[in-house]
Amino acid sequence: MSKIERYKETLRALHPADWETFLKRESELPGKRANLELAAAAADLGDRGLFERLAARSPENAPENSPEAFLVFCGVIGLGQAVARGDHSLTGHLRSFASDPRWRVREGVAMALQRVGLADMPLLLDVAENWLDGNLLELRAVAAGLCEPALLKDSSYVLRVLRILDGITRTLAETTDRKTEAFRVLKQALAYCWSVTVAAWPEGGKPFFERWARADDPDVRWIIRENLKKKRLANLDPGWVEGILRQVSRP
Repeated sequence: MSKIERYKETLRALHPADWETFLKRESELPGKRANLELAAAAADLGDRGLFERLAARSPENAPENSPEAFLVFCGVIGLGQAVARGDHSLTGHLRSFASDPRWRVREGVAMALQRVGLADMPLLLDVAENWLDGNLLELRAVAAGLCEPALLKDSSYVLRVLRILDGITRTLAETTDRKTEAFRVLKQALAYCWSVTVAAWPEGGKPFFERWARADDPDVRWIIRENLKKKRLANLDPGWVEGILRQVSRP
């Protein structure tokens, strides 16, 4: 039995009123890694009411790296599960957490979006495209949510993801204030997202990637170089990787 299934057994045996106490106690926070398995179990078993209650805690009442912040993390992932079950009205509420000051909460949004995609990839793509008018943190959630290998099995889906990444990268390249936390985390996300998507469909992905490799923007060139370091690309086509790397390494 997996760790997630064991947590599910425990949660099923608990009275619903006792879930929050258990989640906080087993959160593994403060710490470097939150209890992802417990969060997954809670999202699988909970309902909309629970998720909204868990997610309602403010940064002041549930600061980063605290057991209370873990409740918010669980709630946000659960909101994605509720959308995956068909409650599409929650996508706007989920979007509001993409700009949360707590990085774990923001990561919860990406994980929530992946749950949506596993259930209904066309829906996730529609949501992602709807968020493209958002701020840099919202774009980061979109990129991280979409660029999961398990979601990129169909070339028609990958093509839409490539177009979304292309638009996000263009927004980053047009950003003038590059000293913000939002710019930094979006840049970091794009430093791996392109490699995931290109590896999923090389025939379609390479032309997009090659166009950005010709950019003069120093941050875009850094993103290209970081993606080229990923083994998934090196294993895909070593000669192609070496050629692109030479191109972006020129002054």
